[in-house]
Amino acid sequence: MKLATYRDGSRDGQLVVVSRDLSTAHYASGMASRLQQALDDWNFIAPQLQDLAHALNQGKARHAFPFDPAQCMAPLPRVPRRVGAQVCLTHVERLCASTGRALPARLQTEPQLAAASGDLWLGPLDDVHAGPGEVGLDLGPEIAVLCGDIAQGASPEQALEGVRLVMLVNDWAQREVLDPELARLPPSAAPVALSLDELGEAWSRGRAALRLRVQVNARPLGELDTAADAQFHFGQLLSLLARHRRLSAGTMVGTGVIASPQPEAGAACLLDQRAIERERDGQAVTPWLRDGDSVRIEAFDAQGRSLFGAIDQSVLFRG
Repeated sequence: MKLATYRDGSRDGQLVVVSRDLSTAHYASGMASRLQQALDDWNFIAPQLQDLAHALNQGKARHAFPFDPAQCMAPLPRVPRRVGAQVCLTHVERLCASTGRALPARLQTEPQLAAASGDLWLGPLDDVHAGPGEVGLDLGPEIAVLCGDIAQGASPEQALEGVRLVMLVNDWAQREVLDPELARLPPSAAPVALSLDELGEAWSRGRAALRLRVQVNARPLGELDTAADAQFHFGQLLSLLARHRRLSAGTMVGTGVIASPQPEAGAACLLDQRAIERERDGQAVTPWLRDGDSVRIEAFDAQGRSLFGAIDQSVLFRG
């Protein structure tokens, strides 16, 4: 099933079920008003949502309406706990090189986890406001999961059983703002979150193998396999996070920026694109994002179907 959150004037919006082809939707009223409510009582509510999704996909939902991404907030507008990882070591190597550091050896065997802000999200078509000044604004597409309750000490295999939904996220970064607490902007999310059955064979051993397409100002930046450079899977990330405390429903873990070791695949972020240019030509020519630039991020399955809908935003600078 595919789930989205429509704006209704509240902080948490209204949960809707969306058809597989992203053409129609139906309010989940009577089952759950908010996505967090569904995550909190997943075993009871999810089967009801799945039944509605089936009726919607069959064209038999009586009160269906056309799905409009412009009405969407992030699927979970307030994440109770959000943690970022760095599973694509190609990106981490480039990030370290940009600051004159070597890749820490421990990252080859254990992923790096860091708390991230999840209290405020941008919807898929919301403008992003950055600046003022030269901030090195960059995009950062990643795959993220929302989990149910996971017990302390869960193994990677047990932790994978707690994955409830998969999302496409853009974690904006201001690369030239030195203080990391000041450098982060509200993240963005694609319109819908997916249950694992929607991914089919693309979900394998805790990884989502999808085709990620990234465009800046309608020009291709990269087209990457989201699993090709993933050194760690979600079960490992969640198990590590649950080593010393249980995880509560709604916890989100992200992969960090998707990357590819193959330069011809392009890049998912400007930092990586600039690194590719330096390696190839001796200098970086691609600028950071500027006022008025647009960004589009979308993930597709093997049949070329858009799974989450698109993140399609414009950049506006203050001052």
